[in-house]
Amino acid sequence: MDAALLAVAAVWGAVTGLLIPRAAYRFAVEPEEPWRTACPAGHPLTGPVRGWLGPARCAPCATPGTAPGYAPGVLAPLVTVVACVALAAATGARPELIGWLALAPVAVLLAVVDRRVHRLPDPLTLPLAAAAVLLLGGAALLPGHAGSWTSGLLGGLALGGFYFLLFLINPNGMGFGDVKLALALGVALGWYGWTVLFLGGFAGFLFGAAYGLCLVLLRRAGRRTGIPFGPFMIAGALTGLLLGALAV
Repeated sequence: MDAALLAVAAVWGAVTGLLIPRAAYRFAVEPEEPWRTACPAGHPLTGPVRGWLGPARCAPCATPGTAPGYAPGVLAPLVTVVACVALAAATGARPELIGWLALAPVAVLLAVVDRRVHRLPDPLTLPLAAAAVLLLGGAALLPGHAGSWTSGLLGGLALGGFYFLLFLINPNGMGFGDVKLALALGVALGWYGWTVLFLGGFAGFLFGAAYGLCLVLLRRAGRRTGIPFGPFMIAGALTGLLLGALAV
């Protein structure tokens, strides 16, 4: 195992993970509300890319005696580091690793937003799917890759189509944001073949069912209580990618 590769993945995960809390705060709004442009105390969010990139805490709010900042938190950055290091360890120095590391922070951001407001925003899900197609298409042109771009495209259509069918059957139980997310996850999982696509997709349902059952047993939810499914889809996809990368 290349220690330098793991170190680079850890640094990448830490740097990108530290940008997630601010973006999650801005995206975590109800569908009819605009993206947030100020902290709870009313200070405008400034910085690169129209204020979307920046530290987790509002600078004026961090001054002693003022209102608290909007989004400290270390869980999302920590999860991003762990995911990036795990993907690097499983994939090694193969070209597709660049794609996995680029997609991982956005996937964590989506999981955080969905966990907060049960929403998967289009400005994240659709570019994620496009990025998966382009990044893996580039990886397929390089020597040493261990997947198939064609099977990735077919995997995206298959998983996206399956979730679309579930949405048509029960739109109250499956959001259309989950369908769009499935496109990106299907491309990534399909890169390693149909078996990995099935395992990653099934793992997402398994994780979601286990979480729902725990809530019911703890009497924190009923049988009809809605849960954000995006985090479990992403966790299942990560599981599938790790198994697929280790198997090739």
